[in-house]
Amino acid sequence: MAVFTPVSLDDITPWAAQFAIGAVRSLEGISSGIENSNFFLSTERGEFVLTIFEKLSFEQLPFYLNLMRHLAQRNVRVPAPLPNNQGEIISRLHGKPASIVTRLKGDWIPVPTTIHCQEVGAMLAKMHLAAQDFPLYQPNLRGLEWWRETTPAVLPFLSADNQILLRNEMLTQENFAMGDSYKQLPNGPIHADLFRNNVMFNGEELTGFFDFYFAGCDKWLFDVAVTVNDWCIDLTTGATDNQRVRALLDAYAQVRPFTPGEHMAWPIMLRAAALRFWLSRLYDFYLPREAEMLTPHDPTHFERLLRHRIAHPTEALN
Repeated sequence: MAVFTPVSLDDITPWAAQFAIGAVRSLEGISSGIENSNFFLSTERGEFVLTIFEKLSFEQLPFYLNLMRHLAQRNVRVPAPLPNNQGEIISRLHGKPASIVTRLKGDWIPVPTTIHCQEVGAMLAKMHLAAQDFPLYQPNLRGLEWWRETTPAVLPFLSADNQILLRNEMLTQENFAMGDSYKQLPNGPIHADLFRNNVMFNGEELTGFFDFYFAGCDKWLFDVAVTVNDWCIDLTTGATDNQRVRALLDAYAQVRPFTPGEHMAWPIMLRAAALRFWLSRLYDFYLPREAEMLTPHDPTHFERLLRHRIAHPTEALN
């Protein structure tokens, strides 16, 4: 959501004419995030979000955008992609793939309560179930294969102690992924990046999940672990808030009960979720791309969280 590809009103006005959104009134770049160029787009017919995709190709994007459309049609609260006058939900802007989606109402919650966590847990389970019959397949592009490729790229930047931590955790996760217990975990399309700033609320009402551009097919439990690792901790200390954890997991399980295998895999999946974001933040911090508006995240947050998950393994799901 940094701006890698600048867009002016003169650029967007003729381009937006292919959509049934009326005249463009304003365009504002969104500074947070580091993957795509995103803009708030205001028109005479409403508020939208314009995304220019900096990494994902025309061939990869149908999975993400059609998944959002599939979920929206099944009453999961997500932004709905808008078709152009040709019925296409992917268009070319400045030579890159681009899309327009509806803008969710409300704002993200920087300090969630147990009620917010309940709402997120229930909607996440509903999303997993609603996506079961989605016909397209896309692996989680930030899964184990990406971890293997990224680890040697970031190791030279790490202290000796952190090199040991990363190598040991990669070995643990690779061994886990090879086992039958891992292979039997329920899977399907997941969001894979459901941080608190990717969910909108109006007060205590959840209005939608957004930013699906890390989505892929993976274990549902991994999606839950990614979510808990952000929604249910104190961001300044990394300490776990057990009340928020319980609220989120119980609300999820009321919609889709966890399997016995998921109960057993929970502690190591929390570690996997922490490792994934430690690696990505290391990569973005030490090997950044240039952007007009770019704020890389501090990788030490997820290093600390991974160490905490290793030192204090969570009990199996109740």
